[in-house]
Amino acid sequence: MTQRLEVETALRAAAPHALVGALRDVLTTAYRATAVRLLLTDYGGTVLRSCDGSGHGAGSLSVFGSPEGRALGSQEPREQQVAHGDAVEHHLPVTVRGDRIGILTVRLPDEASTPEAVDDLRYVADLLGREILVAERDTDVYQRARRVSRLTLAAEMQWQLLPARAYRDARFALGAQLEPAYAVHGDNFDWSVDADALTFTVTNGMGEGIEASLLTNLAVNALRNARRAGVGLADQAALADQAVHDHYRGAAHVSTLLLRIELATGRAEAIDAGSPQMWRMRGKSVERIALDAQLPLGMFEESHYTPQEFTLAPGDRLIFVSDGVYETLSPRGETYAEHALSRAIHATSLLPAAMVPREVLRDVADYREAESLDDALVLCLDWVGDGHC
Repeated sequence: MTQRLEVETALRAAAPHALVGALRDVLTTAYRATAVRLLLTDYGGTVLRSCDGSGHGAGSLSVFGSPEGRALGSQEPREQQVAHGDAVEHHLPVTVRGDRIGILTVRLPDEASTPEAVDDLRYVADLLGREILVAERDTDVYQRARRVSRLTLAAEMQWQLLPARAYRDARFALGAQLEPAYAVHGDNFDWSVDADALTFTVTNGMGEGIEASLLTNLAVNALRNARRAGVGLADQAALADQAVHDHYRGAAHVSTLLLRIELATGRAEAIDAGSPQMWRMRGKSVERIALDAQLPLGMFEESHYTPQEFTLAPGDRLIFVSDGVYETLSPRGETYAEHALSRAIHATSLLPAAMVPREVLRDVADYREAESLDDALVLCLDWVGDGHC
């Protein structure tokens, strides 16, 4: 307990950009660590980037096949014996409420690699994740480190607008991913959870580049503004619709799917205001949940929106996809939704929600066999309900 307190004190006293160095110093003293390294997941979710404290990645590892990647995927510590030495590297997931930030690797002498030490290091990795989230308000070090290449300006705007890429508690789990990660422009997701409900949106702003990103930014912030005012789902849509129309006068619109789920009952309200689609896996059955189509936000002045209701059952998985997924064409001209989406949902059924979007998007890329110029978004929601699987 004293050692944990030392680590916590050191991290909280460290400058925002110097968390890794401060952690290295205290782990060397308290746990006899001989090496400490932080690896951060990149924006595409396929690479782990070394963060040396300067903000420049000093090496990359694939999340597929490496011991560090396996630790990230399993969300369990992995041990790796150091070649030609009597030391062990411990790869520990750095995760905050389901959001997989990266991996902390700590090398300890064999005799210091006790179960008690590993348990302490798991606590340290959790603490580090929370400190990174706080530190990112004041430094670019961690965001720079996780970039394989430069983001376009439109992508920069979109990533700054997003919440975490994953969230988990006893009642549900969420995961989402955008592609192309470094050049996305109009697609977006957003969510918020309080004591009573989970509210989230899946958005597709029309157009390309910065114009699409500006449009989506306006719509998402208008939706947040309405949500934080405490109004219902229909009024959230109406107020955002008004904000977009007041600015663009009908020349641009935003396709949005809005949902609000009561945490105690699983009762959901949904508004389908555009192109994002919702699919449900219940047991082994996969089907699209077709909602009444309503007007995209901003298309006409003073549009009115009516929520539809349905109820989630424990064990349900909902998959939300943008048109950049379901309209993707194979070389033979067949759409992904018609021939492959249901299969991909089945194939990823055993994966946690945080990993599903990336795997579906990989399947989309294989299906089209060519680079796409369109955005693609996948969001996965696993509903537990009472907290017991």
